Amino acid sequence: MTKPTVASVTADLIAEQAALDEVVTNLDDDQWEQMTPSPGWAIRDQVGHLAFFDMTAALAIRDPEGFDTHRKELMSTLDGDGLTLGAARVMAPAELLAHWRQHRNELAVAAAACAEDARIEWYGPSMGAKSFLTARLMEAWAHGQDICDTVGAEREATDRLRHIAQLGFITRGWTYLNRRLEMPAGEIRLALASPGGDSWTWGPDDAGATVTGAALDFCLVTAQRRNLADTDLTIDGDIATDWLEKAQLFAGPPSNPPAARH
Repeated sequence: MTKPTVASVTADLIAEQAALDEVVTNLDDDQWEQMTPSPGWAIRDQVGHLAFFDMTAALAIRDPEGFDTHRKELMSTLDGDGLTLGAARVMAPAELLAHWRQHRNELAVAAAACAEDARIEWYGPSMGAKSFLTARLMEAWAHGQDICDTVGAEREATDRLRHIAQLGFITRGWTYLNRRLEMPAGEIRLALASPGGDSWTWGPDDAGATVTGAALDFCLVTAQRRNLADTDLTIDGDIATDWLEKAQLFAGPPSNPPAARH
């Protein structure tokens, strides 16, 4: 597969946002108030979250000093949801949708001017430009999954999932570090079937443990949108099972996967 560039990741990010836009643009006002699988968050909060962090991501790219000022303000508050979601919670749905579209467009413009080797300041360590934009794509996809699950909508799985699958694989160590646990020794081979019919692999061929299955299932598990038991992933090796039972590809405090649906 062609090595991703800032431009190609940005294009995939824009496409992922547009796919979610197609879902939320058809919701009525009552549906925007429906609670999602994220405790305490309605659909409006999911979109508000995306809008806020698309806005601050654009700021981080084009004005690092301005972002640093914002970051200090955010880190000093004890009410993170109030600061990040407060404005969205008083907007009418149509206004909120326009708000998100505005800020994701601002991010696209900022990303278009981003150098391949740029490092972007963020709320944790700085990130390379491609990793930074991949994280925004993952957020759009994962929070979009919460919305789709709430309203029973289906989004077509695409090969944009490769970005998320790779993130899921390389954050194995983070899953344990974040929980203050020692990562079990040993390598894992990951082999996934892509939505487009290709095979995606990570890890050495002679790894002692393997995970195989659909890329969508793996992404849902590592983004904690599905319990491992609700997927068709095939796992060989205790270290692979241990990882996927607690996998967390996103930043923030440790969290647990949802309960099995059956």
